[in-house]
Amino acid sequence: MAYTPLFSEVLEKVGKLKTKKQKIDYLRENNTDALRMVVKSSFDPNIVWELPEGPVPYQPNAAPEGTEHTVLAYEAKKLYNFVRGGNGSLTQNKREMMFVQMLEGLHKDEADMIVCAKDKSLHKMYKGLSAAVVKEAFNWNDSYMIEEDNQKYEQYSQRANV
Repeated sequence: MAYTPLFSEVLEKVGKLKTKKQKIDYLRENNTDALRMVVKSSFDPNIVWELPEGPVPYQPNAAPEGTEHTVLAYEAKKLYNFVRGGNGSLTQNKREMMFVQMLEGLHKDEADMIVCAKDKSLHKMYKGLSAAVVKEAFNWNDSYMIEEDNQKYEQYSQRANV
């Protein structure tokens, strides 16, 4: 089984690569829905985190890398709970408690990374990670949406269930 790097490792390596092309290629090699969610949550100005800005009081997970309870690749699907328009049924107290619980289950580097994403500062934590790089790597337009190829679909004269 191949080793899957933590998102923090992916972005750390992006920060160390020299050229924009290398950064884009590496992000594309590690492209997943979850990674895009985390990155988009930091760069897209339309995504508003419903959590206080700044450091989060949590106990970092002391488990060694590879043995932590969970990884951001899995936890990313829960991020909707922490952004405006995601889960309006949560009280603010419950939302913050869930966020702390998620952080405490992650490797410390990934927890730090998601706190930076919350504060819209991934680009400060990982030098070389910029809006231009992520837009090109993930084929996003200025609204952080996937660029659609203006393809026309061929229309068939037969019904689809034939």
